Amino acid sequence: MSVLVVVECADGEVKKSSLEVASYGAQVAAQLGTTATAIAVGNANEANLAKLGEQGITKVLYDAEPRLKDFVNNAYTKLIATAAEQEQAKIIVLANSNIGAAVGSRLSVRLKASLATNVVELPKTDGGQFTVKRGAFSGKAFSDVVLSGDRKIIAVKKNSTEAQHDAGKTAEVASFSAQLSDADFADAPKQVVMQDQAGGVLLPEAELVVSGGRGMKGPENWGLIEDLAKALGAATACSKPVSDVDWRPHHEHVGQTGITVSPNLYIACGISGAIQHLAGVNSSKVIVVINKDPEAPFFKAADYGIVGDVFDVLPKLTAAVKALN
Repeated sequence: MSVLVVVECADGEVKKSSLEVASYGAQVAAQLGTTATAIAVGNANEANLAKLGEQGITKVLYDAEPRLKDFVNNAYTKLIATAAEQEQAKIIVLANSNIGAAVGSRLSVRLKASLATNVVELPKTDGGQFTVKRGAFSGKAFSDVVLSGDRKIIAVKKNSTEAQHDAGKTAEVASFSAQLSDADFADAPKQVVMQDQAGGVLLPEAELVVSGGRGMKGPENWGLIEDLAKALGAATACSKPVSDVDWRPHHEHVGQTGITVSPNLYIACGISGAIQHLAGVNSSKVIVVINKDPEAPFFKAADYGIVGDVFDVLPKLTAAVKALN
C-alpha cells in the first residue's frame, strides 16, 4: 500500500505540523515496505519542499495553480484525491489541523475511505488488521480504531510524533496538475484575512505562546504578556472570559470554542484552567502555569508551575529571558 502525505505550506515554509506528518507517513511506508509521496497545498516553495527528503519523503507533487495558495475546500479535496488516484495511494496521512479536518471528511466520502482523526501513534498491522490509536474526550481517553476500508485516511494529532531529520537528503519535486476548473474554486472566500501577531506569527502555528486570563485584571496590564512574548519570540493568546469582555481580540481566544494550539511551550498567566480552556492547549509539549492560587485546576495539567502573583513573576521572568538572550 503506497502512502500519500498531505503537506501544508504557508509563506513558502512547510508548517511544523506537516513536518511531523511527513515523518509519520514515511514511518508508515517503511512499516508496509513502500515509499511515501507528498502532495503540497498552500503557498509553497520548491526548495523547501525538496527538504522533505530529510523526513523520509521520496517525491513531492506540486501544483503551481496560483489560486491554491489560499485554502479552498473543494479545490484542495480534488487536488488530493487526484494525487491519490495517480499514485495509487491506499493510505493518506494529513495533519489534524483546520485544513485536515475540513478536507479529511470530504476525501473519505469521495474516495470511500476509512477515516481516523486525532491519531497519536503509528498504526499496528498485527493479524491482518490496520489499527490506529486516537485521542478522545479532549485528550482524556484513547481508543483503538480498526480501519477496514480499502483506502485509509489518518489525521495525525499535532505534537504526537517527532519530525525526523536526516540531514542532506532531498526529495524529488515533480510538477503536478489536478486540472482544476473555475467550478472547483466556487466556494473560495471573497476575501482572506490572516490574523497574525505583531511579530508575524500565526497563533495556530506558533511554537511558543504566552497566554493571559482574568488574573491580569484588565487590558491595561497586557503589556506584561506582550513584553514576555516579545522576549521569547512568542505569540500571545488569551482565555475566553478575556475575549468576551473585549480585553483582547477574539482571534486570540484559545480553548474548546476558540483556537486550538500545539506549541512547544505554552505559558498560562493568571488562567485558572477550566476544562474548556485545557481542551485547546493539551497538545502543547510543555505547559507552564503562573497563578497565585495554589489550588488552581491548571496546575494539575502543568509540567511546571509557579505559585505567585503574575505582576511580580512576569517582569522577573521577562528580565531573565532577556539576560539569556
